[in-house]
Order: sequence, then C-alpha cells, then structure tokens
Amino acid sequence: MSVHTFAGWTRAFEAETERRRAQGEPDWAGGASLPGPLTRSLQRFQVGEDGDGANLIRKADEAGDREYAAAVRLFVAEEQNHARLLALLLGAGGMPTIAAHWSDSAFVRLRRLLGLRLELMVLMIAEVVALRYYRAVSEGAGDPLVSEVAARILADERRHVPFHCLRLREALGVLPGALRVLVLASWRLLLLGATAVVVWDHGPALRHLGVPRRRFVADVMRSSTDVVADILGARSLQPSGAAPARTRDRAAASPGRAA
Repeated sequence: MSVHTFAGWTRAFEAETERRRAQGEPDWAGGASLPGPLTRSLQRFQVGEDGDGANLIRKADEAGDREYAAAVRLFVAEEQNHARLLALLLGAGGMPTIAAHWSDSAFVRLRRLLGLRLELMVLMIAEVVALRYYRAVSEGAGDPLVSEVAARILADERRHVPFHCLRLREALGVLPGALRVLVLASWRLLLLGATAVVVWDHGPALRHLGVPRRRFVADVMRSSTDVVADILGARSLQPSGAAPARTRDRAAASPGRAA
C-alpha cells in the first residue's frame, strides 16, 4: 500500500480502526510475565503514549489543511490506543501505570514550544526510536501477551513514520535543497542524542530483551537514513504494517506523547 495524500491517510487510518475492531482484544485474562526491568521500561513508554493530542491537533487545524487535520485526529487516537494497550498489559502483569516520568515531561515541553513543522520533527524522533523499541519487545520479551501487544503497536508505528514523512516533505519542500539537507542532518544529530538517553534510561530492559545498547543505537541511526531519504523524496517508505525486508531490518524508534 502506498499513500500519497492526507485524504488517503484518513481512509487508511479509518480502515485500520475497522480492522482492529474486527480483530478484537488480546487475551488479557491470560496474564503476563513482566520482569522488573521490563515493567519499569513499559511504564515509561506508557506515560509517553498517554496524551490527549490537543496541542498537535490545534497546530494541525491552524495549518489550514482540513484533510491533514482529520488524519492527525486519527493518528492521535491510535497513540491513545497504544497507551490503553500498555496500561492493560501492565495490569495483566499485576503492575500499575505511573503518573509521569522526567523524560516524557521534558520531551512534551520541548514540542509545545515549537511550531507544527519543528514539533513534527521532534515527534519523529520518538517515532523512530519507538520502532526499534517495540520490535525489541515483540521479539525478546518471551511472553505471548507482551509480544502480541508490542507487535500491534509496532505495526501502527510503521505506518505513522511515513505519514509524518509526507507532511515533513511538504513542509521542508519550501526550503532550498542545501538547507533541507542541513536541517535533516541536524535532526539526525538530535536523534542520536535522544537515542543515547533512551539506552541509558532503558538499558536494563534492553539487556533483558537481548539487545545490546550499541546495537540499539546503530539500528535506530540506520533506520533514520530511510526516513531522511523519504522526506527528501529520494525514497518512499511503506505505510503498511508489513514493511519490506530492507526497511524492516533497518526499522528502528523514547517515549513521546501525541499531546
């Protein structure tokens, strides 16, 4: 599936909503095994997913593109569903959610200071890191329910990245080519710094999942190459949950709420 308009993205998000409804809920009653390091990590990501998206929606409305604003509302709804899934997963493992975490608070404050274009670039850092994180949880948790929930969220995140790339391609397209390259090179440096914070903060969980910190960082940075190419129009990322092998192998992405 290839989506090139925001009206198309709205239809894609709506189709995914129907697919989830038909799929039904995971088997929460079966419980989940959540070791301490993974519990603390999932609690922090749950906080990052849990926001009402009002700030992003307002900026999308102010941009004056009704089709984009409609798609953003559906994107926010998916992020809220991620928070719900993670909360239920923690509950299935007998663990509570947490009210806040410093990394999420700093991330949200930074985004809210920016206009839509720069906010999306900060949001994309969280999305790219989330790709690699949820893949690690899906593949390394060793618990069926944990793996299923992570796989569901990962499939959504693999669609969110090309959705944001489309908007950023339009937003950055007004800049001279050399300036676009400089902006995206700076974005990759910020991504590297954010990923370093994630591996420091979530290192015990990554170790439990069998992903060395250096490999996590390397995978995230490799995946960012495809993201930059998509924004520059040199390559189009696939929005489907089943990414092609090359993108999947590179698929990378800290917590970040859609607020």
